[in-house]
Amino acid sequence: MDEVIQVTQWLSSITPRKKAKLFFFTTHADAPSPMVGSNDVDTHEETQLPLATTVALHNFKNIDEFLKKKVNTFSCYNVIENEITKTDYEYLRFYSACKYLDVVPPFLDLEKISAIQNKFEMTDEERDYRLLLDSADLVLEKVCDSLKPAGVSQMWTALRKDRNLIRGVKTIDIIGFFVDPNPTGIKECLFFFIVRFLQKADKINRVNTNRLERLIAQCDESSSCEEGKTIDFIIDSLRFYPTELYPFGFCLIMCVIEGRDGAMQEIEKTMEISRHLGMITHTEKNPTKETIELVKKELMKPKYQFYSSITCWFMSHGDSNSMVLADGETIEREWFLTSFPDISTFQLKPKVFFMVSCRGANKFSLKGDEFEGQSATCDYYDIGSALIRNRMLDITDSVRDISYVQPMMDTLVAYSTILDHLSGRANTHGSIYVDRASVLMSENISRGRSLTEILEHLSQDLHEILQETMDEDRIVYKQACHYDSFFRKTLKLPYTRHPKEDVHSAPQ
Repeated sequence: MDEVIQVTQWLSSITPRKKAKLFFFTTHADAPSPMVGSNDVDTHEETQLPLATTVALHNFKNIDEFLKKKVNTFSCYNVIENEITKTDYEYLRFYSACKYLDVVPPFLDLEKISAIQNKFEMTDEERDYRLLLDSADLVLEKVCDSLKPAGVSQMWTALRKDRNLIRGVKTIDIIGFFVDPNPTGIKECLFFFIVRFLQKADKINRVNTNRLERLIAQCDESSSCEEGKTIDFIIDSLRFYPTELYPFGFCLIMCVIEGRDGAMQEIEKTMEISRHLGMITHTEKNPTKETIELVKKELMKPKYQFYSSITCWFMSHGDSNSMVLADGETIEREWFLTSFPDISTFQLKPKVFFMVSCRGANKFSLKGDEFEGQSATCDYYDIGSALIRNRMLDITDSVRDISYVQPMMDTLVAYSTILDHLSGRANTHGSIYVDRASVLMSENISRGRSLTEILEHLSQDLHEILQETMDEDRIVYKQACHYDSFFRKTLKLPYTRHPKEDVHSAPQ
């Protein structure tokens, strides 16, 4: 059959709503840059003009033309070995979006998909199409599905009132002030236009969504929300880190085995919980400084930008400042923690570090210790809430910026013990902290709990356990864990437990 006819038939089989979503997923706002084959031109018209004209004219002609152009580009594309291009990235995004929406063109060359995945050095697990979807876009799709056409129309009206933001934007004028979002697919096009416009204007990104939340907050709940949804529910969905679908993220396990009884048990437990969470896992036994440098280099490869989060378990002996590696050398804990968050492939994504090692030799001994309760008060606690509101700064959009991000942002570091203290372990089972963390995470999958809630529960659970030193003194003591958080959103555990045998292969 003629290819033109095939494309026409394929487009005619897709509903308007799915066309709008396919366009949205395909014109992903955070495509990696710079890429081979990218001319770094402004893609404003490519991503927004088809949406604007579709909303204004109530037909999908321009979106159809865009999708036809994509299909024709991919049809003629020759996969070049060892060189990742912009088209490679777009091809993978297009394929994953089609797969997600169940509209894969029957004529799409899946061998090219496999060849591109080879260039990205993807393992069998990483060839699952869900990895290629952008989790932030999936969250925005759910927000759109939760709103009625009237709700999106109210968001548009609120956006149009911001004269400074829309001044001189031609696509805004194409749509006009009053919009009828009721025809099938128009609501989606208008919502996705608003999202892409705010992203291109540097007002929102995958972490900073305040500007979008403010538009939604101005909607009338009775007329704007689908059944069973509320304005608060929709806004709350934007306040979690986007980690939709499989995988939940990438998990790196580094464990020094030499001289650490039960270390293999630690590896087994952390691997098991990472699989249950739906994470793709890599393990490094007996890491050295050279190993760490190689891992950092590996994580800079393009394929890791498809992951929505990273979790690292580092288990070794240590003291207040350092961790002992397999070859007896030490690395500064601070150096380790500040070098990984700066990796560009995980920018604006949650980065969690579990640091399991002693941080000194002190013990919270239960023998003869007495503690006197202390309290502290400050005058500022007496300030009434009304007075606080009156003294608050008026923070306008003109003094807000989301373009520059301090590297440690979106990072959480969980320590198995507090500074200068021991981190307890059992001869056969390894770290008690790792054991309890694995149990609590496993128990709380599917319960909608956040990581910080679980860490707080872990802190309570661990501090109840009586431990004993392994030396001749046999001192009974308690261990206290804690975490430092630079999170800007809440990280929830996934709702689905992924079994060990859940293996995803490349497209056939």
